[in-house]
Amino acid sequence: MKPGLIDLNDKTVVVTGASGGIGRAAAIAFAQHGARVALLARGEAGLAGAKRDVELAGGSSITIPVDVSDADAVERAADTVERELGPIDIWVNVAFSSVFARFHEISPEEYRRATEVSYLGYVYGTMAALERMRRRNRGTIVQVGSALAYRGIPLQTAYCGAKHAIQGFNESLRCELLHEKSAIRTTMVQMPALNTTQFTWVLSRLPEQAQPVPPIYQPEVAGRAIAWAAAHPRRREYWVGASTVATLLGNAVAPGLLDRYLARTGFASQQTGEPRPDDQPVNLWEPADQQIDRGYHGEFDDRSTPRSPQLVASKHHWTIAAAGAAVLVAATSLAVRLVGKAAH
Repeated sequence: MKPGLIDLNDKTVVVTGASGGIGRAAAIAFAQHGARVALLARGEAGLAGAKRDVELAGGSSITIPVDVSDADAVERAADTVERELGPIDIWVNVAFSSVFARFHEISPEEYRRATEVSYLGYVYGTMAALERMRRRNRGTIVQVGSALAYRGIPLQTAYCGAKHAIQGFNESLRCELLHEKSAIRTTMVQMPALNTTQFTWVLSRLPEQAQPVPPIYQPEVAGRAIAWAAAHPRRREYWVGASTVATLLGNAVAPGLLDRYLARTGFASQQTGEPRPDDQPVNLWEPADQQIDRGYHGEFDDRSTPRSPQLVASKHHWTIAAAGAAVLVAATSLAVRLVGKAAH
C-alpha cells in the first residue's frame, strides 16, 4: 500500500447527518469499500433507510439517534460505536441545519440553533473522535465543507457563517496536530451545489422554492469524494466540482466584484420560480425524517450530473501537475531551439 493511503475495508467509520443528503451518500460509499458504518442523525425513519442502503451496498452498520448539538450525547454515541463496532478509525462530520432567509428575517434563537448544529456539532464530533484516537495515535477526521466556507452568498448567512467557522477551526486543529507530530489526520472536503433533500426541509422564508445554485451535482459525487479523502488524508483539502474551483479562485482574485455579481444574481439563482409549499417540513428544531424516510436525493435529478471531472483531477493533482510541468518544459525547450535556429 502506498504511504499515506488507508484501506477502508473493515474500518470503523462514523458519519454524522447520515440519514439523508451528503451523509447518507458518504455512508453508502464507505459501505461499498467494506467498512463498518455508524450512522448518526436525529430522524429514526431516515436512519432506518440509511441502514438498509448501507447493508445493500455491502457494509455493516448500526444506527444511533443523536442531536450533534448535544456534546454529551455525541460522547455517548462515540462510546456506543466503540463498544459495538470497535475502535473508531474515521469520523466524518456532515450534520447541519440552517435557514433560507434574509439576515433580518432570522430570529436570534434560529441563528443560535443553526450555529449549534452546523458548527458546534462539528466541534463536538471532532472532540469525541480525538479523545479516542489520541489513545491510539491514529485515525482520520473528515470535515465536510463547501465552497461557501470561503465565499458567502445572500440568503444563507447562518450556513455560510458556520462553514467559515469550520474552515478556521479545522486549520487551527491541523496545525496543532502537525506541531505534535501526531499520526492523526484531519482533512476538509469543499463541496459544490448538490441535489440533496435540504432544499425541501430546511426552514425557509423565501417566497419561492429553494434550489441549489447551478451547476448541480448528485450526492453520490460528494459521497465518493469523502471516501477518497478519508483514504488519502494527507491532503489538507479537496475541492469538488468545477464550480467550487471557479468560486474559490474568483473570490481570491476579485472578491468585491463577486459581491456585486451575487447581489444581482444570488437571490433568483437560489429559487426555482415556483411558490414554496406552505406545508413544507422544517428540520431546524425537529427531524423532518423522524416518521418518513425522505431518502437522500432532492427534487433536481433531471438537472443534476452524477460525475465531476474536476474531482478526478483533484484526486490525481500531483500527476496532472507533473504532466503539465513536463509539457511546459518541453514547449519551452522547443521554443528555445526554434529561436536559436532562427538566430543562425
